[in-house]
This record gives sequence, C-alpha cells and structure tokens, in this order.
Amino acid sequence: MAPPPLPPSWDPEWDPATLDREYSPSSCVPALQPYLDEYAARSADARARHEVRRLRYGPGAGETVDVFPAAGGDAPLHVFVHGGNWQALTVDDSAFAAPGFLAGGVAFAAVGYPLAPGATLDEIVAAVGRCLRWLHGNAADVGADPARLQACGHSAGAHLVAAALAADEALAGAVAGVVLLSGMYDLEPVRRSYVNDALRLDRDAARRNSPLPHLPPRLPPVVLARGGNETRGYAMQHDAMLAALRGRGAVSDAAAVVEVVDPRRNHFDLPYDLPDPATPLGAAVLAQLGTFSRPGGEP
Repeated sequence: MAPPPLPPSWDPEWDPATLDREYSPSSCVPALQPYLDEYAARSADARARHEVRRLRYGPGAGETVDVFPAAGGDAPLHVFVHGGNWQALTVDDSAFAAPGFLAGGVAFAAVGYPLAPGATLDEIVAAVGRCLRWLHGNAADVGADPARLQACGHSAGAHLVAAALAADEALAGAVAGVVLLSGMYDLEPVRRSYVNDALRLDRDAARRNSPLPHLPPRLPPVVLARGGNETRGYAMQHDAMLAALRGRGAVSDAAAVVEVVDPRRNHFDLPYDLPDPATPLGAAVLAQLGTFSRPGGEP
C-alpha cells in the first residue's frame, strides 16, 4: 500500500512578499538583536567557566568545532549546529546550552561551518556531515562515547543536520539520536524568498539539498520541535517533516519520533530549553539521551 501523501510544506499561492514574511522568523518577535546578543553573551560565559577545546575538523573556512568535555569522560555527546539562515552566526554564538548539558554529565560540541554567500549550500551541508563524522570518529579522544552521539540543529542548523544524514546513510546509522528545532526541510519556498539572495539556489540545488524528499531508509530516534510562536511557513515545514518521519517509515518505530510544540516559545528562545528537564523540549531531549546504551547494553 502506498504511504499517505504528505501535508504541504508550503503554499504555492504565496506571493513574494508573503514568502519573505513566512521565512522571516523575526517577524514574530519584537526585536531580533536581543536574542543574538544573548546567544553571544551566554556562550562567552560558558567558555569562561568550563574547559573547551577548539578543534579543526576540516580544511575549509569556519570548519572548527568547540568541544566541552564532560567530567569523567566516556559521556554522551550533544552536538549543536547553529542557525542563521546559512549566512549568519558562528561557533562563537553556539555554546549557550553547554553548561546545562555538562551539569547532567553530557559532553557538548558547538559546530562551526562556512557561511553563504562565500560557500554554496552543497559545501555547507558537506561540512556539517564532515564534522559529524569527525566527532563520531574522534569522540573517545575528547572524552565522549561515539555510540551516544546526539545531533541537534536549530533553524538552518536543523536543515543541515537532516540534509547531512539524508546524504550519508552510514552517518545516519552512526548517530544515536537527532533533535531538529524549527527547521526548513523543503527548500523550494526558501529559494523563492529573500533568503536566496545569499544562497543563490536554483531549482535543482534546492531539491538536491532538501532533506524532506531524500530521507534515508533508516534514522535514529528523532525529537522534532518548534515554538508555538512561529510563522505559518515554519509550522508547515514542521508538519510535513513530522508526517514524513512517522508515515514514510524513515524512523522504524513511530513512537521514536517525539514532537514538541511549546506555546511559550518562539523561534529564537526555544534552544535555551535543550538541557532543561523542566521544559517540554528539555524533557524530550534528555529522555532520548537516556535511551542511549554503551556497548554491552548498559545505560
């Protein structure tokens, strides 16, 4: 029996002004800059208070990762890929969740990657895949357990994590869990919006780099989350990915796909909850981490 059709990831009737608004998450908040300032300030504080190693995972510009080892070593590893419409923010802005994870005995890695327009989206996706493979292969050297790697992305970072796993079935099999926050999984509407001024996607590149139609046959458990205060464009992308994960068999056990829609949160403050068990997102993320087993089956 054919799988049911996916809900639409966007509305083809949207005119350019509507597309620009739907793919501008800052349209839902009074101001964007305070969030960006807080990302940077919290990240700087995390680096001041905790051991961190800046390591190079590839030869290109921006291909560095900041690793925060957990006390004791052999820890689960939460890997965070930042957003910024593929053209803004850096690894320096991406460590704000590190202290919460470290307090729970989880190592943390903040991923840097090359940005548009200096890099194409194909190159950016390849860089994130390269980082995830590098972290899996070198986890033991930074005190983490390669069998307990949780790959997380926010906004453009959610797209990059999903696209990297869609492009590499072996990588999808190596990652223990996935967390996707407020992502864009079908890039055709993005191609038609102002965001494409930097990305310069044509139709083929948009489809090639869209994870929604290219999900691998097998994925690890997924937490798929968004804020309640998001544009319709982001909500539709979320719904289409949820249906693809649950209805198309990409994750073999539908119960392993956990959806979080937090009405208290918007596109920009949702990631603060990642390590916080008192929040819906944090509870789901930490529950997924709790299912990871060491070799031999011990938690």
